[in-house]
Amino acid sequence: MVKAVIFDLDDTLLWDYRSVAEAFEVTCGIAAKKHGIEPEKLEEAVREEAETLFPTYDTYPFVKNIGIGVFEAFWGNFQDEGEDAKALREIIPTYRKAVWTKGLEELGVNDPALADHLAEVFSEERRKHIYLYDDTLDVLNALKGKYKIALLTNGSPHLQNEKLKMSPELVPYFDQIVISGDFGEGKPSPAIFQHVLDLLNVEKEDAIMVGDNPNTDILGAEKIGMTSVWINHHDRTLTDVTPTHEVKELKELLAILEK
Repeated sequence: MVKAVIFDLDDTLLWDYRSVAEAFEVTCGIAAKKHGIEPEKLEEAVREEAETLFPTYDTYPFVKNIGIGVFEAFWGNFQDEGEDAKALREIIPTYRKAVWTKGLEELGVNDPALADHLAEVFSEERRKHIYLYDDTLDVLNALKGKYKIALLTNGSPHLQNEKLKMSPELVPYFDQIVISGDFGEGKPSPAIFQHVLDLLNVEKEDAIMVGDNPNTDILGAEKIGMTSVWINHHDRTLTDVTPTHEVKELKELLAILEK
């Protein structure tokens, strides 16, 4: 019998994908206006460069361990305690400038000053755009009082808490909020899943994990032996992990719980 529902945050309750896309649209539009380049091609080049460059820094083992995403590094301040967070803060300006510089260069534009400006604009624009999915609050309202509800999110405590401050209507629904950077390691580690279960005082058989990321949310639930619900927004096909349930929208969770 399900007693607790554990939710991921980004692209499960918060529509992070849309927020990033809208920040790119505005930022790349500035470059397009100045140099006559195609904004979609700049976004593609910047995204590719970001993915390539991010793992080359000495901070990568730290960000990978707690699950800081590539595009979170485009706007996060990472004002967390510890030497690892300090090192991340120090490389972030270099990383952002390099990504935008090389993205422009891929389209034949050599404009370091513009690259600096675009890095700042993206960070500002990302903070302007925060979205919940249309069914997020309806689902949480339907569950509140019937189940224990927890949030289990990977990332920097400073940045994840900033997102929650930007969407304050979410916080009251949760009995527990666990951020990987506070715990010391992130999903899919079984240890952080067990930590949440302990906080909720439930057994793994009595909890269900809901998330969009097969490599963290679903794999972690699978490792510890917990029921999982994978939100497959983009019609992806899985090969390495097998969720207990697959849905396209969060609201489909309610029918699963009723069974």
